[in-house]
Amino acid sequence: MASIKYNPNGQKGKITYNSDIVSGIVVLSLQETEGIELIPSKGKGIKVSFEKEGVFVDISVIAHYGYNVPELAYRIQQTIKQMVESMTKYRIAEVDVHIQSVIFPESEQTPAADTSADGHPQDEQEEKKNG
Repeated sequence: MASIKYNPNGQKGKITYNSDIVSGIVVLSLQETEGIELIPSKGKGIKVSFEKEGVFVDISVIAHYGYNVPELAYRIQQTIKQMVESMTKYRIAEVDVHIQSVIFPESEQTPAADTSADGHPQDEQEEKKNG
């Protein structure tokens, strides 16, 4: 865990941000973006690195079906940039977005073989006959 020091306007004293704080802000901005989900892993698919040019963010997300992927990626980039820069005063140099997969809506219809003519599952029909 690297700590990054920030000294605005040559003030005495220092403000220290842990890299986990910036990662947390990225997670917060992703949670506010409609149409995506975070990768269910320990790192949540987020990598943050600090260079002299600014902060580099590399994220992987899952998109929901029906959303325009280029627009979604652009919104993610803009939200991360706005939130990190306003909350930490760091400059975002780059946000790379990787769409890992798409979540499709589940079908609401059940297969015809699983239901009888009256709409009840066949297992229930068998239980009534046997029991």
